[in-house]
Amino acid sequence: MNELKVNVAAWQNGSAIPDRFGFCIPDQTQRVTMGDNYSPEISWSGAPAETISFALICHDPDVPTDISIVNREDVTIPSEHPRFSFYHWVLADIPADITRLEEGLESTGITPRGKQAGALAHGVRGINMYTDWFANDEQMAGQYGGYDGPCPPWNDDAIHHYHFTVYALDVATLNLDMEFGAADVLAAIEGHVLAQGECVGTYTLNPALRT
Repeated sequence: MNELKVNVAAWQNGSAIPDRFGFCIPDQTQRVTMGDNYSPEISWSGAPAETISFALICHDPDVPTDISIVNREDVTIPSEHPRFSFYHWVLADIPADITRLEEGLESTGITPRGKQAGALAHGVRGINMYTDWFANDEQMAGQYGGYDGPCPPWNDDAIHHYHFTVYALDVATLNLDMEFGAADVLAAIEGHVLAQGECVGTYTLNPALRT
């Protein structure tokens, strides 16, 4: 399979994500507070000539499976704790002539109850997993479309890795329902991926791990 070259303007592959792209940032008095939550500028190149559309997914595979121990003063989450993937950004049906999304296009702040999913000029927004995370929060519950950035537990001994993956596809549309998530995209692109690539960024709210 061909490899796309994926570039995020604000950091080098494998390096730390600046705080302005975080859903949460450190706070000296209350551990964490809400961040600027800007979506980063991302671009890609090297797509095969047969490419008809792109899909973009950002996920963090380092989220603790036991959410009851998240952000607790009496617990430190060890790095070897079991983990699952949390999806922060799902965008499908990106036209083949679009190979760059500018900073802030998919988010310029935190929107309580989420941003609307659906068709836009640069693709079709899916739903990220803050939809599930805030499902029982009266002030924040809603459908979170587009990008919403990192907010790893501040008591986690593991640094979290955010994989921004772009797929070049041989179909113009994935024909997904309007309320689709990352799992739906990953299932729909099977057999249609011509090339893919990623850029990884790291993020932590653990003060002992921040440099």
